[in-house]
Amino acid sequence: MPSTGRISERIAAIAESATLAVDAKAKALKAAGRPVIGFGAGEPDFPTPAYIVDAAVEAARNPRFHRYSPAAGLPELKKAIAEKTLRDSGYAVDPAQVLVTNGGKQAVYEAFATLLNPGDEVLLPAPYWTTYPEAIRLAGGIPVEVFAGPEQGYMVTVEQLEAARTEKTKLLLFCSPSNPTGAVYPAEQVAAIGRWAAENGLWVVTDEIYEHLTYDSVEFTSIATAAPELGDKVVVLNGVAKTYAMTGWRVGWMIAAPDVIKAATNLQSHLSSNVANVSQMAALAAVSGPLTAVEEMKTAFDRRRRAMVAALNSIDGVECPMPQGAFYAYADVRGLLGREFPGVNGPARPQTSAELAALILETVEVAVVPGEAFGPSGYLRLSYALGDEDLAEGMSRLTEFLGRAS
Repeated sequence: MPSTGRISERIAAIAESATLAVDAKAKALKAAGRPVIGFGAGEPDFPTPAYIVDAAVEAARNPRFHRYSPAAGLPELKKAIAEKTLRDSGYAVDPAQVLVTNGGKQAVYEAFATLLNPGDEVLLPAPYWTTYPEAIRLAGGIPVEVFAGPEQGYMVTVEQLEAARTEKTKLLLFCSPSNPTGAVYPAEQVAAIGRWAAENGLWVVTDEIYEHLTYDSVEFTSIATAAPELGDKVVVLNGVAKTYAMTGWRVGWMIAAPDVIKAATNLQSHLSSNVANVSQMAALAAVSGPLTAVEEMKTAFDRRRRAMVAALNSIDGVECPMPQGAFYAYADVRGLLGREFPGVNGPARPQTSAELAALILETVEVAVVPGEAFGPSGYLRLSYALGDEDLAEGMSRLTEFLGRAS
C-alpha cells in the first residue's frame, strides 16, 4: 500500500543543517536592522584570493567552459588534486581516483551512498559535524556515536571505538582537524586508529578539509598515510572552501579506490553532472598555487582564537580547551545550565545548550550553535572566522551576559 504522506519518510526524517539555520537566522535579523553578531557559520571573512578570481574570470570568457564537461571533473583539475594530495599529505593517488564534487558536502553524501547498505553501522566520533549523521541515514546507514569530552581533548580512543564496534560496523568516519571542536589528533593516535580499523576490516572515510588550518606548530596527519595497512579501504574527502576562502564556489572532491570512484561518478552523473566549469578552473588555480593566502588567514585566526578562548574561560561555569585546528571553539557550558539568567521576558533557567543559545540570541543578539547540533547537549560552538571588531563586540556581550548567571 503506498504511503499517504506528501513528503517521503526518508527525506522528512532529515534534520535541517543547524549551523546554516543559525547563520540564516542571524543574517535575517541583521537584515532587519538588528545588531546581531554571528558566531554560527564556519566561513572565513576574507575574500577569495585575487589570482583565483582572475582564473575564474578568464575561464568564464572561454567557450570551452560554457559546455558540459566530464561528470567526474575536468582532467586538469583531477591531475592537480592528485599532485596536491601527494604534496600536502604524502599520499600518492592517480587522477582516476579523484571525483570532483559540488562542495565537500556532496563528497560526504556520495561516499556514504556508495559504501553503505541498509543497516550498516558507521562509527561517528562525537562531537561531529552536523551533516554526517544525516548523510549516513540518508544512505541507509546507522550512525553510532562515540563521544569524547573536553577531559580527553574531544578525541576518541581506540578502546572507545572497539567498545562501540559490532558485527554490523562497516565504516569509521574520521575528521582531524575537527569541526566542531578544533581538535587535531597527534600522529601516533591517527596511526593507532587506522591500524585498528584495518585489523577489523573497516573502511575509513577521512574528512581533511581543515588540513592547512593548524596552530602552535601542530601538524596535520592524514590517516591514509599514517596507516598504510588500510590499503584501498580509505576514502579521502577535501575541498577548497576553507583553505582558500572559497565557501561559495562549491568545489570539493573525493579520493578512493577506482571501483569506488567509478560507482560514485555514476551516481553524480545522474545527480548533478559536472561541477560548474568556472568554479573548477578557480579550484585549479587554488590547488596549483601557493599557500600564502591561508598562512595570512591563519595569522588572523590564531589571534582571534586566543582572544575567544581567553574570554570564554573567564566566564564562571564555562570551560573551553584551546583548539589546535580549524576555526572553532567548543565551549563546555554544562556549568551554566539550570542557573538563572535575565531574559527579555523575565528571568530564565535554560536546561539545555539549545535553550541557552536561544536565550543568548534573544537577549544580547549573539548567534552561537548549541551542542545538540553536534551530539550531546551542554556545549556551544563558536566560529572565530569573523572580523576582529565583531569578535570583540560579540565576546563582550557574551561574557557580560553569561557572567550574570546566578
